[in-house]
Amino acid sequence: MISFTIITTLLTVLMLAVLELNKNSLWGFVLLGLMAVAFVLLFKGVLLHRRPYIKLLGYLGYVALFFGVLVLSWPPTKAVPAYEGKVPQYTEVVSLETGDVQGVVIADGAVELFAGIPYAKAPLGDLRWREPQAPESWTGVLAADHFAPMCMQPTHLPIYDSLTRIIGYHDYTISLQDNFVPPVSEDGLYINLWRPAGGGEKLPVLVYIHGGSLQTGQPWYQDYAGTGLAKEGIIVVNMGYRLGVFGFLATADLQQESALGTTGNYGLLDQIAALKWVKNNVAAFGGDPDNVTLAGESAGAASVSALCTSKLTKGLFRRAILESSTLASVEPPHSYRSLEEALSSGQELLGRYGAASADELRDLDARKLVNEAYTQHHITTDGYVLPQSPYEAYRAGIYNEEALLHGYNAEESGPFILFDHANLRNYEKKVRAYFTDYADAVLALYAPTTDAEADSFWAEIYGAVFFNYPHYCLQRLAKEQGIAAYEYYFTKTNGRLGCWHSGELPYFYGNIPESSRLFTKADRELSAAMVAYVANFCRTGDPNGAGLPPWQSGDTEHILELGEQVSAVPERYLALYEILDEMTGWGREP
Repeated sequence: MISFTIITTLLTVLMLAVLELNKNSLWGFVLLGLMAVAFVLLFKGVLLHRRPYIKLLGYLGYVALFFGVLVLSWPPTKAVPAYEGKVPQYTEVVSLETGDVQGVVIADGAVELFAGIPYAKAPLGDLRWREPQAPESWTGVLAADHFAPMCMQPTHLPIYDSLTRIIGYHDYTISLQDNFVPPVSEDGLYINLWRPAGGGEKLPVLVYIHGGSLQTGQPWYQDYAGTGLAKEGIIVVNMGYRLGVFGFLATADLQQESALGTTGNYGLLDQIAALKWVKNNVAAFGGDPDNVTLAGESAGAASVSALCTSKLTKGLFRRAILESSTLASVEPPHSYRSLEEALSSGQELLGRYGAASADELRDLDARKLVNEAYTQHHITTDGYVLPQSPYEAYRAGIYNEEALLHGYNAEESGPFILFDHANLRNYEKKVRAYFTDYADAVLALYAPTTDAEADSFWAEIYGAVFFNYPHYCLQRLAKEQGIAAYEYYFTKTNGRLGCWHSGELPYFYGNIPESSRLFTKADRELSAAMVAYVANFCRTGDPNGAGLPPWQSGDTEHILELGEQVSAVPERYLALYEILDEMTGWGREP
């Protein structure tokens, strides 16, 4: 009897956990409860039978019934609400070029959020792989109270995302309010806008581009929501943009059919369309269209880096924030490729689908193409959006920003080498595989004597190559061109991501959860300083202000540490950067 009770209880608890982690509908919990009661009443006698196989069949039947419950109560697809609680409180109506819109009040009345405003026509059917088109007007008042679908991208089972929150972020919370999955669609070109309650006049504006390797991501993620900066008097805008194969496929026939002669940068063109929307509409919300800061993290920062040197964005923003990525090195290590490489990859894709042209793929269901995100997620030097690489553009004096705030985190490599650790046996092989003729210099600089040291050195080298060094390149290019440039080094540890890639986001944007025990008083104090730096930068182009440690512009040998202390420290990777300069041909004429 004891074993029956224990086994049944453990199985039922496990089933409840699966339903919660998989975000199944409430009906699943009800059905499981009824099933558990029925199981105990009807099969108790069977499971007390002395023959083991009878017991086993009974438990297997219980598990089989659970899988039926799991399928019957599969989480519904539902738009993510922009408001808190069950009933939204609406803002006043704002009139735009395309129609009237009404947002919701959040953050205990301190902030207003307008979610899901279209900035371009849905790129469906014949508009797939074409330049974004102007949005259609609407009649009546658009209720901007839910976020639009995330742009088409590969997705996982909800339980996978829940386990990621538990294992990676350590911030999973049990709730019956989020038992659904957000929609994914090609129809994802929408704006979200946060502003101080009541708006204002000539407020500074920050436009944020989300990361995700140009393959994934969504604009409602709390870490970079506009709530924190809106409390400081900044209007924050972000957007969905085409990702993966839908945003970055390049083929010769697409280039020929384009009146602009472009291909491969549809995601960037979406971002530019969003910037134009801000230029034309943000004044209606109280924003200053002539005081816009463009910001992004990871692949979002790579996008910002490209837009800083594109002629198409001249006059659409004044300054830029780049977190944990830039395309400013001679050979950008990720998120970038030449037109030749892009066209070759596009041709290979056509071959995989037996298509003579991209036009033949326009009728395919997006779900059949979505996993090509892994092959098509690079910004391209297409001759139109980017006539040349950002490095070449800066060297030629071509750029759009008057000031930069940028930097990287102490442990950028964390998520990327999670299953690729180094030890004394494989360390040298890893270094030689990447640095080839320059490996001896790197091995002399980083010579481990233990497995732990080898792993630590490899993590530092990986982070420096893929993230830190490009920021050092940008800092030098900015100095050459007389652009005010403030570089940071985020080192703060905490109970969550710490100073891994993207760990700085809730600090910079003032979104550390008030009730979270993963962050301490010191974390919140650091966040307050970082928010102040960003807000000052958005207002004037200079992050410095009263009560803040001084942040020097243009220093290439020192960097502002944002961690337990906030002060200038020596750039620790200069010796490795010298090797990378030699390896990539930094400063040499083409």
